[in-house]
Amino acid sequence: MKIAGKVVVLTGASEGIGLATARLFANLGARLALAARSAEKLNKLAAELPDAIALPTDMCDEQAVRQMIAQANDHYGRIDVLINNAGQGLHTPIADTDLGLYRAVFELNVVSVLNAMQAVIPIMRKQPEGGVIVNISSGTTRMTLPGVGPYASTKHALNAISLTARQELALERIRVCLVYPAITATGFHQHLANLQGQTQPGASTGWRPPGGGSGGIQIDTPEVVAETIREAVETEAAEVFAPGLKNRRPPA
Repeated sequence: MKIAGKVVVLTGASEGIGLATARLFANLGARLALAARSAEKLNKLAAELPDAIALPTDMCDEQAVRQMIAQANDHYGRIDVLINNAGQGLHTPIADTDLGLYRAVFELNVVSVLNAMQAVIPIMRKQPEGGVIVNISSGTTRMTLPGVGPYASTKHALNAISLTARQELALERIRVCLVYPAITATGFHQHLANLQGQTQPGASTGWRPPGGGSGGIQIDTPEVVAETIREAVETEAAEVFAPGLKNRRPPA
């Protein structure tokens, strides 16, 4: 799908990968509906972009998510692309994982995405061109990393939902795609559910393998991942991998 002129709903748009994606898609001529919890950040970003609206939304609030999708559709008259980018990490050993935190992260990373998909699918079904749904997964689902299992498991669930929905919706012209970011230079680790507002060494660059350093793994910028999301929308491929995962892609 060509991005110019298309209506794109983007969640988690206030920072990191979402912020970079909002700016890239605006430069490509998209009309944006921006969703995140921070009204202040969203309003500032929407004011900077040529055709964007801010829709502050708690993605874990089922009704609020459906209202956000409805508002975007009411404002623009259609929704061509939904990018489910909002998410949170939970990096703890399995034996030490707090079940309450796990439920909360699963709610955001999986249930809220399913909710947004269910809200946008009836809209896309009515459109001659259908639509594209891009769900942001994680490179952690392409490997086994001790200490990251709780988070990775939520993204494994998201992968299953996305790839199944792709088959279920194909005949209705709705293309569901997965994007796999690698380690990305954002504040992701500063928002881990188990840190509860604390910070840790290396927080600005994300998870690092035991022993320090990057473990030979390439670290991507948010702008690079935004380009990967662009590739997913334009090619409508089932799975698209960020450059930092070049050695983790499945064999052709």
